[in-house]
This record gives sequence, C-alpha cells and structure tokens, in this order.
Amino acid sequence: MISELLKAIATIHLPADWIGLRAVKESASYRHVRDGIPQNNGKSLSQGIMVEVLVNGQIGYGATNSLQLGSIQAAAQTAYQQALAASQWAIYPMTTQVRPKVVGQYCSPIVKPLDALSSGEVNDLLIRLCQTLKVDDAIVETSASAITNETESWFVSSNGSEVYQKFLLLETQYRATAQDGNNVQERSNNGYLAHSYQGGWELFLSPQLWDQARRTGEQAVELLSAEECPNTTTHLVLAPDQMMLQIHESVGHPLELDRILGDERNYAGGSFVKATDFGSLSYGSKLMNITFNPTVAGEFASYSFDDIGAPATKEYLIQEGVLQRGLGSLESQARMGVAGVACARAASWNRPPIDRMANLNLEAGEGSFEDLIREIEHGVFMEANRSWSIDDQRYKFQFGCEYAKLIENGKLTKTLRNPNYRATTPEFWHSLVRVGGEPTWEMYGTPNCGKGEPNQAIRVGHGSPTCVFANVEVFGGGS
Repeated sequence: MISELLKAIATIHLPADWIGLRAVKESASYRHVRDGIPQNNGKSLSQGIMVEVLVNGQIGYGATNSLQLGSIQAAAQTAYQQALAASQWAIYPMTTQVRPKVVGQYCSPIVKPLDALSSGEVNDLLIRLCQTLKVDDAIVETSASAITNETESWFVSSNGSEVYQKFLLLETQYRATAQDGNNVQERSNNGYLAHSYQGGWELFLSPQLWDQARRTGEQAVELLSAEECPNTTTHLVLAPDQMMLQIHESVGHPLELDRILGDERNYAGGSFVKATDFGSLSYGSKLMNITFNPTVAGEFASYSFDDIGAPATKEYLIQEGVLQRGLGSLESQARMGVAGVACARAASWNRPPIDRMANLNLEAGEGSFEDLIREIEHGVFMEANRSWSIDDQRYKFQFGCEYAKLIENGKLTKTLRNPNYRATTPEFWHSLVRVGGEPTWEMYGTPNCGKGEPNQAIRVGHGSPTCVFANVEVFGGGS
C-alpha cells in the first residue's frame, strides 16, 4: 500500500506547502450472548483515505472510500479548497513543522491470533460464560461479549514520510444481574469492556477465567443482602479498575489542549486548567505521577506514531503532583506554546486527527494491598465503575462503583452495595496519601471515549495501582 500511496501523492499537483495521505483498513467481528442465547454475530469492514493539505498556513481535509487515483485527487482538491477558504479567518498560521518527516512501523504483540477461534467456538465460549455466571436463581440476566479488531494504517507525505502500523485488538466483557424485589445489583469483570487490550485470545483464555466468572456471579448475589454504603467522610481505597475511570475523567480530559483552547466547549466542554498552569500548578499530592505512555506492550492505545506522524514517547504529564505538559498535538502545542505529546488521533479514515488521550497511566508507588490498608481504622474499598457524572470543566464529579468492602482496623470486612463518592478534582488528587506498588498495578482499556464534531469514539488505555485517598465523601445509593 505504501508504494501505491506514494504514486498517488506524486500525481497530486497543487500549489500546497505539504500534502499527506493516511489510508486505513479496519475489519472487526462482534459476538454477544445474553442468557446463553447468541444475540449478535456480525462483521464489519471499513476502508478509505484521508487527505491533508497545508496551504497558506491552514490545513484542509478531504476523504474518500475509494482507492482509485481519481478519487484521491478529488479529495485532495477538496482539502485544498477548504484550506484556502479557512485561511481568510485564520486563528493561527501553521508551518510544515507540525507535519514532520517520519519513517517507521509498529505491530501489536500477539500470541494466539484473532482468527484462531471460529465464530462457533467464540459463541460456545460466551455461552459457557453465561452458564458459569448463573450461580443462583437470583441471577436474572447474564451476558458475555467479545469484539475482535484488526486495523492497518499507512501514512505518506510530500516531505518523505512512510509509516505502517498494524493494531490487533480484543475487547471482552461478561456480567451478571441479580434481583430481589426492587433490589437489583450488577457485577461485571472490572466494568463494561474494561478488558480491552492489544493482542490475541491469550488475553482472554486465562486459566483463571472460569473461577473469575463464577466469582462475578456470586458477588452479584452477595450484593443483594449487603449493607448500604454508609454516608460518611473517610479513607477511600480505589482498585485499578475504578482508578481507570478516575484518571480518564479528572486527569485525561481536563489536560486536552484543544479543550483549554476552547475548541471543544460547545460539545465536550472545557477545562478548569489554564494555559498558564503548565509547569506550576499543584494538581495533586507529591505521590501523583501521571504518564502519557503509548509504548506499553499490550496496552489498548499503544503505537509508535500518532496520526500526523509525530513519534510517540513516554512523557510525564504530572510529576510529583505538579502539572508538566498537556495532551496536545503538534498543532495545539504551536498554538498554545505549551509542551504536549504525540496524541493527534482519528477514529477512522473519514475523521481528521484531534487531541486525544492514548495510554494514560499512574506510575506505581510502594507496598502491597495489605500494606495500603493496614493502618486504616475506617475506610471503604471500591471496585469497578458503574456510573459517572462530571461537570463540563472537569472540576466537580460524582462516581459510583459496583462493589465495595468496609475497611475496619486494617482489614476488609463487610460487603457494601451502591457505593459512591464525590469531590472536586484538585481536592481529590491532593488527598492521595498512598500509591500501591507494582503488585497492585493493573491496566485496562475503553473503546468508547467520545469527543469531536463529527463525533469520534476512540480507544484509550489506563494503568494504575491501588490508591488510598484521605477524607473523601462517600455515600450510598439512597443519598
């Protein structure tokens, strides 16, 4: 494909400063089973080319789902005319520095290929999961899903870029719903599609799979007779599967430079963070170390280059609690004069790249889980996100979890249902008092982070250890 794109770009004769072609081919399969009965067995294929043209300091876009030379040339002409029109109302003039020459490739690590299981074998696996989840008559619904995705992208440019990247992705989930009258409780494997990674079936077919599924069903039933989460201000201990949501909503989104610039205010919102905060804002306690890291093997949003060709490297966004850099592409970095990362990402061939999260991780600290809770006289331990609400400045939030345990005198005791907590972003991160060590660090992913107009749902990864926060307001479902 690289050679075909190079031939195509050689035929585009426009008075442009720079031209880029990004071809994407994405094939996916979807399997979903409810109560042991297959509900969805589908496949999809999407393929096309995005053309970018830099003219008079402005970038224009044109896309086509045809690989024919004439269609690519027509898309380039559309992009050229768009850039010319935009230059009359330019906010900031771009140069070719926002589109560097790059050459390289990337491929997801894999052990058991995505085509190693037939459709029938995947369905049988999901049906067996539903049967395993049905541990009691109180379980009124079970479900299991598996989505496989193979995405290839090719990027060439008039200044010599040649990049090929191949992403092999697996998204899985299962859950059980238990009911006793008006009391309905749900338990899943770490939240909806949280088990989203780069790799193959080896990520799902672990020796622990069936024990984990059985325990998920048992915990759903357990929640029916559990006490309501108390309304109190106490130590809050969050498992990595809830830290994923916490990092995503209260760190990732507010650090997107296009939000801070105002580009997203009418749809996704803005941010409480200001351009002058970088390098000085105390975002959280000194234990808070957040990295942008697309280099982690197997994490859901790993890559070597973003969708405009910027090389992807590990960078500290927040180091020892102080805000260092933003989630901004080369374009946003130029506009704001703030250090960013390689995060210009597009959801498909027919979307332009915009500032997005990728892998956003909280670096590990020290101690086992037992070490973290040993000195807590009273607290609540929460797992797996169930609900979230956060304002359009990413400042005030309220999150709910599936499952909780009371902590008394350094030990987990009673199970609690309907656990929730609320705070403001700076207050919450400044209350971080313990960060668990590597044994508590886990990574998860989400395939549905939405942003942009037209909307783009993109894949994001998050890794975190178990964390302890002091003096947090927690409350039950009746509050």
